Amino acid sequence: MTHERIAASFRDPCGFVFWRDGQVFRQVNPAGLEDYRYLLQSGLYETLTGSKLLIKHAEIDAAATDAENAAHGGPAKLLRPEQLQFISYPWEWSFSQLKDAALATLALQKTAISHGMTLKDSSAFNIQFIDASPVLIDTLSFTRYQEGSPWAAYRQFCQHFLAPLALMSRVDVRLLQLFRVHLDGLPLDLTSRILPLTTWLSFGLLTHIHLHARSQAYYADKSASTVSHSGGLSKNGMLGLIDSLENTVKALNMPSQRTEWGDYYSDTNYSDQALLHKKELVDAFLARAEVRGPVWDFGANTGFFSRLASARGLNTIAFDIDPVAVDKNYRQCRQNHEKYLLPLLLDLTNPAPALGWENRERMSLAERGPADLIMALALVHHLAISNNLPLAMIAAFLARNCRKLIIEFVPKTDSQVQRLLASRADIFPDYTQSGFEQAFSREFLILAAEKVRESERVLYLMEKAGA
Repeated sequence: MTHERIAASFRDPCGFVFWRDGQVFRQVNPAGLEDYRYLLQSGLYETLTGSKLLIKHAEIDAAATDAENAAHGGPAKLLRPEQLQFISYPWEWSFSQLKDAALATLALQKTAISHGMTLKDSSAFNIQFIDASPVLIDTLSFTRYQEGSPWAAYRQFCQHFLAPLALMSRVDVRLLQLFRVHLDGLPLDLTSRILPLTTWLSFGLLTHIHLHARSQAYYADKSASTVSHSGGLSKNGMLGLIDSLENTVKALNMPSQRTEWGDYYSDTNYSDQALLHKKELVDAFLARAEVRGPVWDFGANTGFFSRLASARGLNTIAFDIDPVAVDKNYRQCRQNHEKYLLPLLLDLTNPAPALGWENRERMSLAERGPADLIMALALVHHLAISNNLPLAMIAAFLARNCRKLIIEFVPKTDSQVQRLLASRADIFPDYTQSGFEQAFSREFLILAAEKVRESERVLYLMEKAGA
């Protein structure tokens, strides 16, 4: 059996994650065996998996090894965790997703302390969303708790969770994208400078951002011994710190911010009959497509059509550029306990590339695909007209990322296209239905085309040529 170490998994000497025959496994090295055993013996694993805060795993035969494993002393344990359909990153989350992930991390730490353990790191990258709930996927994040020790993950928590949440809440939700530049979390000194002066009146933000940043600056040039003897906490002090962070996070809210597409479905030219017909067509196309794998919905807005796919039990990613729309979608998922649907932020014209060490730690969108089917409803006119993307390039991009395609053509006579053309010259002579079909026919076979009732829009079902 061949296996490939996952590029992001190299920092923890206690173990690493790898691919084998299309599945993900976690190796526990001898250095991590004692803490792993205590995780099980203490009842912490059972408690956390029972409350769906920690991913489940099964132990498997660790006899198979390779030269790399041998260099680590050979596997002490080999785990097969619950398999994830898609890996998302913090800059792809909405405000509420990041907030829920922060609160889940604090709940993990509080529960760990009650079982004699502590989180040795609090990386946002260790959290993923399963059925709209944040779950820790790093089984080896726990170590034995020692009375009087500081929380080693405190700084990381503030940089990965509190700092971006504070900036999103008190300045602008778009500042989450700073995470793409600062992969170790947002620097607290930078965060402190950007936050408005009024945040100094918030005890939580004053303590955990502003004064924390000053403390970092103070200890930056101090010896290791000086730093190591600072910040010790009793168990009650540790729990008090967690409570303080929890209250600070809970007090931060999504700003009431109107965005261009946040209320798209209440500001559309669709009649009720047209919307109903479009829904029927999309559902029929989904059935006809015989989807075998994941569905990506580009330009999903609040997920109205995404739910047609997830309702079929298809793992569906609802991508949208609008942070308000994505947040609404996620909160609806949480409220209704929905499965198979993951709302994420994505600017299709500027998706995050592969990032991190050797540009391999964090995968690009393409590396996390392809999808079996992509839905691109009411999207092409934004790409072609707002962003001057040739139809042929749009078709080629979609063909690289899916096998089947449900796509909508919105003509220039549509009010939404007129809205885009209102402030610019019409330099798009090829943006016609025939031009659209010609461009997409180079990459796809057109299986069906249906006009949406009481509109001039056309819905297509396509299959990648040669698929």
